Amino acid sequence: MQSRTSQGAEPGPTRADIESRLSVALASVVAGARRRAVRDGDRQIDTAHLLHSLLEADPDVRAVIDDGAQVVRLLGYLVQRSIGYGLQWQGTVEDSGAVPTVTPAKETVLSPSAATAMEAAIARAALRGEPRAVGVDLMAALVADPDCRAVDVLGRAGADAKALLRRIEAAAEAEAAAAETSAD
Repeated sequence: MQSRTSQGAEPGPTRADIESRLSVALASVVAGARRRAVRDGDRQIDTAHLLHSLLEADPDVRAVIDDGAQVVRLLGYLVQRSIGYGLQWQGTVEDSGAVPTVTPAKETVLSPSAATAMEAAIARAALRGEPRAVGVDLMAALVADPDCRAVDVLGRAGADAKALLRRIEAAAEAEAAAAETSAD
């Protein structure tokens, strides 16, 4: 499979650009993804790193998948990223072209696709009237981008990203309707 990222593209925004708009739990997920990227020798946190940390740390995200066996398959693929199909990603930048790239930073930064997902998660939280994004916001943003590595991993594990997005959106609509009913 050919990588959807360009060789030599520059990294996206640093954590200082977005961290203040994340819940404590989501900031912890991003920190876990950063540690994983550093341990794997990657210069960027990509959407697969974020998905891995979300699945490990956020029970609400695991509940969206609604199939324990599928969560295990997903985690298995994610663990293999440094020894299997993930080797094709080494030395490349995950970039769907959605955000402009910036010059490299001294720390591990978000890939352009991961930065786009983080911004979409923050925007999703703002639409709910929340000042900070949570894990399900990020999961919705990840599955909404058919060209990101996280969706590639989901597909390899047999998960339908579009179905996951529909499930997340249906749950959000039900939650909004319940909040509106209780406010009346």
